[in-house]
Amino acid sequence: MVSDIQRQLVVFDFDWSMADQDTDRWVFEVLAPDIRRKMKSLKDEIQWTDLVAQSLEELHQRGKTREDIENALRIMPFHPAMVRAISNLKNASSPTTTFFCLSNANSVFISTILESKGLSNVFEEIITNPASFEPSGLLKLCRRVDPTGPQHLCKVGCSPNMCKGEELVAFLARHQPMYDRIIYIGDGANDFCPILRMRSQDIILCRRFRGLERRIAQEGEKEGLKCQVRFWAGAWEVEEIFGELSN
Repeated sequence: MVSDIQRQLVVFDFDWSMADQDTDRWVFEVLAPDIRRKMKSLKDEIQWTDLVAQSLEELHQRGKTREDIENALRIMPFHPAMVRAISNLKNASSPTTTFFCLSNANSVFISTILESKGLSNVFEEIITNPASFEPSGLLKLCRRVDPTGPQHLCKVGCSPNMCKGEELVAFLARHQPMYDRIIYIGDGANDFCPILRMRSQDIILCRRFRGLERRIAQEGEKEGLKCQVRFWAGAWEVEEIFGELSN
């Protein structure tokens, strides 16, 4: 019952979960399709965050500016129903909802898009790969987990730059007391690790036809997945579900 839930946490992946595209790929598809093609050929040889950082340097060398990148991000597909879903749930009188973004994109891509949609102040925290523009206009990107330092201990298959499961556990430790319910919106294979940390009263809103759906089907029972699973394909369905989860 919604009335039994006083405090809930909504955790959003970003690419193909909150947004209707992949930020890393979109920027190059818009600004330099040949670099995007090269990324596709190198993705099995170079760690993905490192490859995006390398590609951003090449984009800068070609004369593409901060404004070019920001303008490409502002026109990236982001469904109006998702904006409504987030805004309406945030403004609902009950339950109290905290929003947390947990993404393998980067801080500049996410913050630029959220600002363009009027959602900048919704999220309690945004955990992602750090990025910043240098005075020259280069967008400098790093892994969240420094490759030269201690590495995360994930055994479920998170990429080297971040273990989303560890990050979710750390967020919950910082924000006690525990939430009555956690709702996780995700799509990718790397969203499987954090949802294994969730309880029977928690809910994963899994986007159809992507890596997370496959992992739930193939590994969920074996790995002891406890949370409730609901599927969606379009942002309007997330809006419907959010409406059910508030008074």
